[in-house]
Amino acid sequence: MAKVALLIGISEYEPGLAPLPNAVKDVEAMRRVLVNSEMGDFAEADVTMLKNPQRQDMEDAIYKLYANCQKDDLVLFYFSGHGVTVESGDFYFSTSITRKNQGKLIPTSAVAATNVHSWMNQSKSKRLVVILDCCFSGAFAKGLTAKDSGTIDLQQYLGGEGRAILTASTSTQYAFESDGLELSIYTHYLVEGIEKGAADIDGDGLIAVDELHRYAKSKVQEASPAMTPEFYPFKDGYRIFLAKSPKDDPSLKYRKEVERLNRSGKFTVPARRLLNSLRLTFKLASDVADAIEAEVQQPYREYQRKLEEYELTLVETIESEPTLSETTFNDLKDYQQHLSLRDEDVASIEARIIGQPKPTPLPESIQQIDWLDYQANQFEFDIVTVNVQGQPINRSRGRAEFFTENLGNGVVLEMVAITGGKFLMGSLESEPERYNSESPQHPVTIQPFFMGKFPVTQSQWASVAALPKVNIDLNPDPSNFKGVNRPVEQVSWDDAIEFCARLSKKTEKTYRLPSEAEWEYACRAGTTTPFYFGETITTDLANYRGTDWDYNGTVYPGNYAQGPKGEYREQTTDVGKFPANPFGLFDMHGNIWEWCQDEWHENYNGAPKDGSAWLIDNDNQMLLRGGSWSYIPRDCRSATRHYNARDSGNNNVGFRVVVVRGRT
Repeated sequence: MAKVALLIGISEYEPGLAPLPNAVKDVEAMRRVLVNSEMGDFAEADVTMLKNPQRQDMEDAIYKLYANCQKDDLVLFYFSGHGVTVESGDFYFSTSITRKNQGKLIPTSAVAATNVHSWMNQSKSKRLVVILDCCFSGAFAKGLTAKDSGTIDLQQYLGGEGRAILTASTSTQYAFESDGLELSIYTHYLVEGIEKGAADIDGDGLIAVDELHRYAKSKVQEASPAMTPEFYPFKDGYRIFLAKSPKDDPSLKYRKEVERLNRSGKFTVPARRLLNSLRLTFKLASDVADAIEAEVQQPYREYQRKLEEYELTLVETIESEPTLSETTFNDLKDYQQHLSLRDEDVASIEARIIGQPKPTPLPESIQQIDWLDYQANQFEFDIVTVNVQGQPINRSRGRAEFFTENLGNGVVLEMVAITGGKFLMGSLESEPERYNSESPQHPVTIQPFFMGKFPVTQSQWASVAALPKVNIDLNPDPSNFKGVNRPVEQVSWDDAIEFCARLSKKTEKTYRLPSEAEWEYACRAGTTTPFYFGETITTDLANYRGTDWDYNGTVYPGNYAQGPKGEYREQTTDVGKFPANPFGLFDMHGNIWEWCQDEWHENYNGAPKDGSAWLIDNDNQMLLRGGSWSYIPRDCRSATRHYNARDSGNNNVGFRVVVVRGRT
């Protein structure tokens, strides 16, 4: 029974990949805490460290790590360097000779994650830990599961069986450096958690990998909120013990109290008094206690430094260019990403300096578009983001502008302002459970428009159905699931077009169905994850089939990726029941499918790039988006495309409307 580790750091690269000076320092720091008998307690001979290795040497070392391990060994693989994903979604570990040709990876110059997966699957060890401090590292975990080759006697200091993968970023994120740290930010807090004992969250004197990740992630997000470290446990891998901690050490006890009492980098007066008293109780020298407080507060201070830098940059930008061009806006967004700040982190700064959060840029050719005159109102709403397991990791308040259209008899239609911009339509080939119809991913430019805050409700439908006929008759009460605030359903595409025609005639505005591109742009609301909530979805956030579905002998899962299963409500729900997306739109995932203007096409080859509807084939099959109460979560993703006959009306199909001034 041994504890074996391979630590690889790549700081030096061929042209085309930026050097990462901290990577070699990362492995040195990890080795320091692992071989310390009071911390990791790895034997020095069992810890291999490679700095800037050649590709073959690196691949050989990884292969030997897994090939030579025994059943009861704990095996740790740590990597710091560039992580690279390719168009297929496959992940590669960079080496010192990794190269790109015309922006594309030369795969023979890097180590494929699929090879590492294979060697892990063939290994005898029942305790495998992988720690990746690199971009897109979450992509490594996809497709990897733990095998079961029999049980072994659990040893107290090794903990549970299985696999645990700790990553500095998701499958779509960059991992950020920190100007104020000698190590990469994720590794810095991994090392700190072990070295200071701070990651021993339950106080049992042992640091399990889940505790280590929780500590590092919390610290990373205090300093760099846009960075989302992830944890992928398989079987009982989350309880693998990686290190020891000084269980009764007074410094650790004091640190835990400092962590508990810290309020965004500050202490209340009572908290300060309590800490002063604890210094005496624990017999801590002032310099030791001061150093502990400084370490705990460091992430908050780093966060404040980034906010100050962003504010200074924004002030100088607005002074030189009061109306931001698309180029300047994109540069500002790049700088914001460099600082690892989210839009909600900088919203108050933007509101203070320019009077409102900065809008998504309009293409310069249409920045002067004639916006619809309307009585501006604002509303606030909750925004929820979840991790890959579906657990909420961030809650914030959003704000959006809207106007109301009076439909009579106290019924109104709320239309939310959606600023224009550019986005990538479709999904990456690495997105779990995607369909081929979502390819190829392509850039689309969207002009500004207003979109219904909710799907059209039954009360709104009844009001408009009572207006004079334009082309066809409308059933005033077509829905199967009754409720004035439930979405209207069992309406065909032709019915929805008639609704828009009657509403346009009444209001003298051009109401219509959204184009498919407008719908996806509005649904994503600036996000690039499968759902606007994040990497997965739960039935606490949307109405869909959250239980497994056995259909003709095939079982379709009620959960998405590593998210949880949930409930199956078997009917629509009132609109607005669940949290909105960052644009302030509700029920874009689930509840009902929504008609779009476009005809169905099997893929995006030849699709318009200006956000307009695709209507060239004169097909009877029309586009649907959003999923529904009766479909599994896979079909509720932002990129999922579906279709139905234009004259068909089902109890899971409805629509929402848009209005635009200046084009139809």
